Amino acid sequence: MASFSKLKLSGSTNGRLIKVTATSSPGTVIHTAVSGTIDYDEVWLYAMNQGTTDTALTIEWGGTTDPDDRITTTLLPKAGLTLVVPGLVLQNENNVRAFASTANVILIGGYVNRIQA
Repeated sequence: MASFSKLKLSGSTNGRLIKVTATSSPGTVIHTAVSGTIDYDEVWLYAMNQGTTDTALTIEWGGTTDPDDRITTTLLPKAGLTLVVPGLVLQNENNVRAFASTANVILIGGYVNRIQA
């Protein structure tokens, strides 16, 4: 039977929100998935825009190839936390990265459910 552990994002310090500083690929590291191909990380990400204008956010999911490894959305200013990754799984030390159209205005938080076989 599989076991589940709730973990902070590896790119987070003490569970705090991660500021997206990158404006192009490769983006700011948000999380590095579990090593190997047996266990999985189920990743939940929420983002918020602290700026004053709409800001495009790109999540690089396990790679940096456009568009195959990218999830894009636009975040409204001051709208609070918005779900941007709804529990997608990743493994084999693949990275989740993020970049935005404006530096230092997007904050990302969330958690990982580590699923161990």
